[in-house]
Amino acid sequence: MFMEPGKKLKKYIICVIFVFIFSMVLVGCTQQSQTSPNDEPTDEMKNVSSEDSLKLLEEGNARFVSGGTTTKDISEAKRENLSVEGQFPFAVIVSCSDSRVPPMQIFDQGLGDLFEIRVAGNIMDPVSLGSVEYAAEHLGSPLIVVMGHEKCGAVKATMEGGEAPGSIGSIVEKIKPAVEKVTASGIPEDQVYEKAIDENIKNTIADIEKSPIVEELVASGELKVVGAKYDLDTGKVEILAE
Repeated sequence: MFMEPGKKLKKYIICVIFVFIFSMVLVGCTQQSQTSPNDEPTDEMKNVSSEDSLKLLEEGNARFVSGGTTTKDISEAKRENLSVEGQFPFAVIVSCSDSRVPPMQIFDQGLGDLFEIRVAGNIMDPVSLGSVEYAAEHLGSPLIVVMGHEKCGAVKATMEGGEAPGSIGSIVEKIKPAVEKVTASGIPEDQVYEKAIDENIKNTIADIEKSPIVEELVASGELKVVGAKYDLDTGKVEILAE
């Protein structure tokens, strides 16, 4: 009835080995389930082209519009990886500060994917331009998107005129040329508002492209600058024709 000592020891060793292997498999599965494929930037993401970047944004926006957004990893492991490995944002988004226009959600991207510069009216000043230059030159982002949106309050305030309190006037002064150009074009009055928004996007692009850093990167094919407009009702982002 009793097992021989040799056989008993052999059975014990087999049990220990089985428990060890099972534990390793369990740990591996747990780590895999907690780690996103995007935890570490791949060589492809570090060297992504402007065309690929634009495609990623368009695909992400399509998911957002359809309500099929993905669950992005915001775990401690993801945050630690970005802290240790650094950031490799594949696109720079210059957008309005409007609370209804959050780029990361609109394009369905996660931590470390986008370098965002947000200011009312998506205008460009020296400080904002320095941020754009940093992302393009130092971080290697291959795409800059200037994204305005319909019913922009900053453009509307500029059109209404009057004295702007505090530092709001500096925003109005940057948008004024767009409003004046569209108003003088003779288009129907009911179209001026949205056309002024489009013209303001173009003016911001022009301000960015005056940068010697941006100019050099664009000339070498390492960087592309495009305009875009967000529809508040549909959630869709339209890339504007160059």
